[in-house]
Amino acid sequence: MYFIALVAPGEINKEVLEWKNFMKERHGCVVALRSPAHITLIPPFWLDESLEQNLENAVTGFSTQKRSFQIQLKNFSAFKPRVIYVSVEPNEELQELQRSLQQYLVSIGSLPLKADDRPFHPHISIATRDLHKKAFHEAWNIFEKKKYESSWRANSISLLRHNEKNWEVIFTSQFADA
Repeated sequence: MYFIALVAPGEINKEVLEWKNFMKERHGCVVALRSPAHITLIPPFWLDESLEQNLENAVTGFSTQKRSFQIQLKNFSAFKPRVIYVSVEPNEELQELQRSLQQYLVSIGSLPLKADDRPFHPHISIATRDLHKKAFHEAWNIFEKKKYESSWRANSISLLRHNEKNWEVIFTSQFADA
């Protein structure tokens, strides 16, 4: 399995990792710990490993035509009652990047990707599907009051592959002005 994302830089990943570890210690949540802090652009999909180089080439062909832009993070939100995340401020450049990347990859035709009709809701997960409903309310009482602000310049797209335990970044392609 693979997915495509904007991976947060080290300092932001470190902060997010602290919250993920808090959720592990307090509520036994481990799923979000299996990947670096990121904003998913293309959700997980199956791909034969023989097509991995084609996917990398496609990501490079796309990303080298794009320009970097600012990502603003502010506070926390939730997909009640199972997910708590760092909120990403509305950003037209990010929306356009996700939309055009999906269209580009689907249009190639040789990759097993199809358009995703779900709305794009950029976020950085802290706890996800292994957060039980009862624990959600306790955790949400903490995070809904917590203040957080940070930002970074998105200047690359990364390809992540599942290694049967965790998601690892296997390839990153820089934007034109990076």
